[in-house]
Amino acid sequence: MIPVAPALRQHAADPQLPAAPPPRWQQLWREAVRDPRELLTLLGLEGAVTDISEAAAQQFPLRVPRGFVAKMRHGDPHDPLLRQVLPLDDEMKPMPGFAFDAVGDAAAKAADGVIRKYQGRALLVTTGSCAVHCRYCFRRHFDYASETAAADHWREAVDLIRADAGLDEVILSGGDPWSLSTAKLTELTDALADVPHLKRLRIHTRLPVVLPERVDAPLLAWIRSLPWPVTVVLHANHANEIDCSVRQACRALRATGATLLNQAVLLRGVNDSVDALAALSERSHEAGVLPYYLHQLDRVQGAAHFEVGDDEARQLHGALAARLSGYLVPRLVREVAGDPGKRPL
Repeated sequence: MIPVAPALRQHAADPQLPAAPPPRWQQLWREAVRDPRELLTLLGLEGAVTDISEAAAQQFPLRVPRGFVAKMRHGDPHDPLLRQVLPLDDEMKPMPGFAFDAVGDAAAKAADGVIRKYQGRALLVTTGSCAVHCRYCFRRHFDYASETAAADHWREAVDLIRADAGLDEVILSGGDPWSLSTAKLTELTDALADVPHLKRLRIHTRLPVVLPERVDAPLLAWIRSLPWPVTVVLHANHANEIDCSVRQACRALRATGATLLNQAVLLRGVNDSVDALAALSERSHEAGVLPYYLHQLDRVQGAAHFEVGDDEARQLHGALAARLSGYLVPRLVREVAGDPGKRPL
């Protein structure tokens, strides 16, 4: 195992040494925009958006890194990146068919922070923290305070995985697992390293897209040190999210030997056109990321205004398949509670 951040460990052991500065990504994390009105001011949209919801912002606070804000179109209240993060009145309208637990996480709980839905796989809810709060998030109502696999140094989660020889893949999710320190991630993977039946590690993260500075030297060293094949599933919904800094982060991740995939969510007003979806697939591939899933919206309370109907989704997907090479066309799927896998549409 490659040691992670030895200087930080040395400082912790010797109180006479000055504290090391935090990694740059953590500083940028702390500087995220949290006030909807500040966000609109930064974009020159003061007074241009009248349906901001204070109640929605209290229920699910705004958080967006300033680097992601810089990708938004100045003066455009309909910018597809802005729409993903701005709390609006529509979120507070109860809608039939939309639930607090849209994908059946509670019923699939196997231990604190461990979700088992599919054969051979265990998903660890590593943390409730994210660098960006997406308004359509299917876990926006999740009780992270009591459902985190990191409790007690991952002991219950690791014991469950070790005891079940049928589990061969672990999925790190959240929140965002890369919001954890690299030292904390190392603690987890060190504990998993002696599980003989574990064959693969999968990581679901949005940080390389919204805070690419997270892909730093210690994180890359940690990935290289892992004893399993690693798949990193990114989450970008629009081509404008993938700029040169994201491409650089993806290049560094690929150099570790990791496989990079992208999963997007079909969102009204964000990517609900063939042109937007084609641009996303092409920009992802240019960054070395293979389009993987295009999810129909998980029907979580507060996100109904993002929904695209199934018939329209199929038409868009068919037109996308007619335009692009097959390997650039993500699978159109929906997650249904109790199904043995993602349901193709």
